[in-house]
This record gives sequence, structure tokens and C-alpha cells, in this order.
Amino acid sequence: MTNDHGEERASSPIALTGHTQRLLQRVRAFDVRRPLLWDLVLTAFWVLFAVLDYTSGGWRTVAVDPRAPEPAVLLMSLAFSVPLLRRRTQPLAVLLFMTPFSLANVWTGAVVQAAYLQQVVVFNIAVRLPMRALAWAGVLTTAPLAAGALRFPQGWDRLFVPHLWAFALAALLGIVVRTRKEYTAALVDRAHRLERERDQRARLAAAAERTRIAREMHDIIGHNLSVITGLADGGAYAAAKNPQRAGEALEAIGATSRQALTELRRLLGVLRDDPADAQRTPQPGLDDLEELLAGVRAAGLPVRLSVRGTPPHSPPTAGRQLTAYRVAQEALTNTLKHGRPTASLSAEVALTYRATELEVLVTDTGDTAGGHEAGGHGAGGREEDGGEAAGQGIAGMRERASLYDGTLEAGPLPPDAGSPTGWRVRLLLPLEDTPK
Repeated sequence: MTNDHGEERASSPIALTGHTQRLLQRVRAFDVRRPLLWDLVLTAFWVLFAVLDYTSGGWRTVAVDPRAPEPAVLLMSLAFSVPLLRRRTQPLAVLLFMTPFSLANVWTGAVVQAAYLQQVVVFNIAVRLPMRALAWAGVLTTAPLAAGALRFPQGWDRLFVPHLWAFALAALLGIVVRTRKEYTAALVDRAHRLERERDQRARLAAAAERTRIAREMHDIIGHNLSVITGLADGGAYAAAKNPQRAGEALEAIGATSRQALTELRRLLGVLRDDPADAQRTPQPGLDDLEELLAGVRAAGLPVRLSVRGTPPHSPPTAGRQLTAYRVAQEALTNTLKHGRPTASLSAEVALTYRATELEVLVTDTGDTAGGHEAGGHGAGGREEDGGEAAGQGIAGMRERASLYDGTLEAGPLPPDAGSPTGWRVRLLLPLEDTPK
């Protein structure tokens, strides 16, 4: 169809299709709400059709023997139409009830048009029952026709062929509708499964994100508070003898506090702001270890950094660098919190590059009496005394390592390490992902 300007009006077929779909949806909705009323309406329509065919004498125009008794014709017309009320709930029983009347119909030669209503029942069998039931339906509808063809050989084509084609059409239509319903049900079920899986993935992602945030906040707050505590203790000790050193300690406390607040604002800002507006700054990596150690030294713990081996041509990924940084940070924090403050207390962070892995070894010269054996030192003490929430301390470090197929060990230094009272944390981190 085109308009006055010769342009094709493509919207008309679409509008007609949409109107038809809406009409069908309303009919289905009415059927779902009031199935019995719908069955009564349709059954009444077909009964009216059968009775009109009888009263108008139209059945005689196609009858093989127009002399068939009229009461029998009326009875057969009602027998083919009234049972349609149960066509959906008991279709095979309805067809079985119609079979004797179908035999009488062809045997008397009346061949009433209402006999085609058997195909309505066949359609419902094809839609609702197994294919075996459809095969039985074929037997029940064709057997009387075959008997009628033997009774009236001269009119077998009018008795047998039209009904056979009607059965094939009704069966195929029922199979198509059934296939479409099963396909739609499968799509709906798949959509529900995908929706449940999406919700599960969202919950898992939220749990993983909460765990990651808990690790980050634990590392940020725990480390900086430990540094501030060390600085405050040193400043209090120096206040009476060296006010200048006390002032330096206070300045360092202020700098460390500001750094902690900045990191917390960045972390919380990502949670609070929209993704497009959130302020993102790079996460700390191996290049930031010197700055980390400077803060630890300011807190009163002598610590040095050593690098062995040749760094790879391309640096480790940002996630691996963050893992190495956080493990070193956590280990030094534990030394500050749990190591006995003596003149001999010191720590070392050693990075060792190998062909396929990076080793981060953090050792200290802590005092056994101060906490190793008592369970107060290091990550090991955290596990034993229960002073940290699950997922933090050594568990948090191990979680970080496992994200990149790494391993983490924490415990006292071996007796032959030169400091039997010391503690060490050893991280082995593959430089590349392990093929799955």
C-alpha cells in the first residue's frame, strides 16, 4: 500500500499483526480466567451449527442416502457436538464416545457435517496427549470410515477422503501448536534460569567485592594506625628529653593520618559515587615500597629493601604488584603491632625475581618473649589469638595470593637463619597466569 507521494506504508501490516496479537492475548487471558465459560460458549456454538444443519436439511445435500431417519440424524448431530464440552479435559474419552455414532453416521449414509467436529477433539489430543494417543485417535476416526466405504462402495470417496484430509490437517495443526507451546515454555524456563543465575552471580560478585573492600580497608587502616601508634609512642618518649624529635613525630603522625584519609576517601568515593564521577587513582605497586618503608622507619622500625634477580622485561601486572605491596605492608604492620620494641628489632623486605615467579620475603628480628610463642606476633599470632576478623590478617594475605595462584607462608624463622627469635612471611607469586 502506498500514500499520495508513492511511498510504501510499511506500518499497516505491522499494525495489523500487532492488533491480531493483542486480540489473541485477550482471548487467551479470558480462557485462563474462565475456562468453563469459554468451553460452554464454544460448545454452544457448535451445537447450534449441528442443529441448524439438521433443521435446514443441509445434511441431505451431501448424504449418500438421504432417506436416513431424521431422529437418528438429530441424535448423531448432538452426539458430535455436545461432548465437545469435555474436549480439553478428556479428549480421548470424548473421541471414544463419538466412535459408535461415527459408525452409525456412515452406515446409515446420512454423513452429517457435524461428524467433522471429531477433528476438534483430534486437535486437542495432538496438543495435550502423547503421540501414542494420537495414533489411537487415527484408528478411531478412520475405522468407521473404512466400514462406511465398504457399505457404500459407490460413495467411498465422499465418505473417506475428506475426513482423512481433515484428520491429517487437525493432527498437524495440533502438533504445530504443541511444539510452539513447548518451545515457548522452554524459553520461559531458560529465561527464569538465566535470571536466577544472574542474581546468583550478582550476589557472588557483591560478596567478593565486600571481601576485597574489607581487605583494602584492613590494610589501609591497620597499617597507618600501627605507624601512628609507633610515632605517638616515640613522640611521648622524646617529649621530655628532645622536644624537637617530639615535634617531628607529630608532623609524621599528621602526614600519615592525611595519607590514610586520602586512601579511605578514594576507596569510599568509588563506592558512593557513580562510576563516571568516581575519582580513581592508581593502586600502590612495587615502586611505592620505598615510600611505605619510609613511613615504617618514621614509626621507629628500621627496615631495608633488597632486590635480587633481574626484573622481567615487562613489569608484573597491577594486581600482582598490589598483592606484593599489601603482603609486605601487612607483615610490617604486624611487626609494628606485635614485635617487642627493643634496640635489636629490625625488618627486611627482599624481592627476588626468578624466571616465572616473584618472591617477597619479609623477615624481622622480633623477640620470642614479646609475642611469637605467645601467639601475639605476626600473622600467625593473629590466627591463634582470634584478634582479627575472618578474612583479615594471614587469611587476607592468603586470599590475595590465591587470586594469582600464589602461595603464602608465615611462621618463625628457621634456627639456622641467624635470628631464631625472628619471624618471616614468604610470598611466591607467578608472574603469568597459569593456563586452565
